[in-house]
Amino acid sequence: MIEGHVDPEYLEPEGPFGESHGYVALEDYNMVIDVTAITRRKEAILPSIISQVTPSESSMVKKLAYEPMYLLYLRDILAIKGIKRVVLHEPLTNLRRFLFLQFEREVPKTEVWRALYGTLNLQAAIGKFVIAVSDDIDPENADAVFWAMAYRCNPIEDTHVIPYREMGHAPRMAGEAELESALLIDATLKNPMPPLALPKKEFMEKAKGLWERLGLPPLKPESPWYGYSLGDWTEEWDRSAMQAVRGAWMERDETYRQRRRSGVTPNTPVRSVDGESES
Repeated sequence: MIEGHVDPEYLEPEGPFGESHGYVALEDYNMVIDVTAITRRKEAILPSIISQVTPSESSMVKKLAYEPMYLLYLRDILAIKGIKRVVLHEPLTNLRRFLFLQFEREVPKTEVWRALYGTLNLQAAIGKFVIAVSDDIDPENADAVFWAMAYRCNPIEDTHVIPYREMGHAPRMAGEAELESALLIDATLKNPMPPLALPKKEFMEKAKGLWERLGLPPLKPESPWYGYSLGDWTEEWDRSAMQAVRGAWMERDETYRQRRRSGVTPNTPVRSVDGESES
């Protein structure tokens, strides 16, 4: 136990030190304590925690607390439908800047946006970039999140900028305003899309087993590591894929020759031409 006196009138500079947001905190005026006594038990156990450039002990403790707290708030307090996970990005950004909201597929757009806006209301200094993704995206994998943003987000329709946010825990730079803003991003699936262009899980698992039997270096698969349907796929294409697996892809040649068309420009979707023919 540390006892002392804090003078409410005078402050003194606190020297530069490394901060958990990844930058050195420059000198700030802060309160001073004149220590008068230090008392401890015999053979005391002194708990300590290291707060530094994240990930660190302190950020890990906060992550374990904040993520279920945000999920509880969105799912049970705001009654957001389809919310599955809340992930706060930890390395370098120290949790407060990036939040990822994972949703079940086919969740109404209104629920996604209620969650995006609602996230900003829980804590004033948390949430500079809040990104919603579907449940096939691993929110712990930044590459997967970027993939969702690249092809499932139309910035003019799927982003909103929110002004007048608190700067919070961030490096103070000369001449910088004390106000921040936030960017809300809907990178969820809006419509059916083609499958992920990787072999199905069954083939990848067989390949993984073969790799391990050969004694090759351990694999660390990152999501997504196998192909899966995103809604825009037919049984006919599945049968064609299985023909290719069996080495019987030549059997498709005649059916494709029968569907030849003239007057069609390259990269015209086949189904648009077939649909016109049928009508």
